[in-house]
Amino acid sequence: MTLRIKQGDVVLFQGDSITDAGRNREQTGDLGRGYALLTAALFSAAYPQLQVKFINRGISGNRAADLLNRWEPDCLELKPDWVSIYIGINDTWRKYDRNDPTSAEQFEQNYRRLLTETRERLGAQIVLIEPFVLPVPEDRKGWREDLDPKITVVRELAREFGTLLVPLDGLFAQASTLATSAYWAPDGVHPSPAGHALIANAWLKTVGAAEAARG
Repeated sequence: MTLRIKQGDVVLFQGDSITDAGRNREQTGDLGRGYALLTAALFSAAYPQLQVKFINRGISGNRAADLLNRWEPDCLELKPDWVSIYIGINDTWRKYDRNDPTSAEQFEQNYRRLLTETRERLGAQIVLIEPFVLPVPEDRKGWREDLDPKITVVRELAREFGTLLVPLDGLFAQASTLATSAYWAPDGVHPSPAGHALIANAWLKTVGAAEAARG
């Protein structure tokens, strides 16, 4: 695959705690300690001549509705050339820890508005990262009933809008045949350093950054 990212492009990572990864919000250029940082570091080392700028605006605890509420200042006003969206697990999690569910229909409606506004206002290239969950602890297995339809929504929207897709759910399931699920995500949701590296590698391959991707 040919590298899709061009000279001087601005890449925005958006999402929840997995994207946030402890970033310092007082420093606008801070990328956190997760896949966003790894992706930017590997890409920048492999393609220094492109001078690509990476921005992280992930916020822990966010659902798709939260992204929608802050999309103007945290995406549209930044005018990125690439928008990478990784959202969905909290739309499921809140059903189980706060009895505050988001239906697949509501999730799709919010996500569709994000994509529509991004396309109409920016014309940016879009990368969707599907959510995943691993069976750690055991109760996470029950989350499948709620999360699987939302994963399907992300895949269908990627096809409808012609975006790129990082198919994380399958990648983490496959990785869990090589090491325990807890190795990749100790609580079934938040990736370990190895899990973040798995995401970064998959993202780079998806945009055609073969010289930066490993494995």
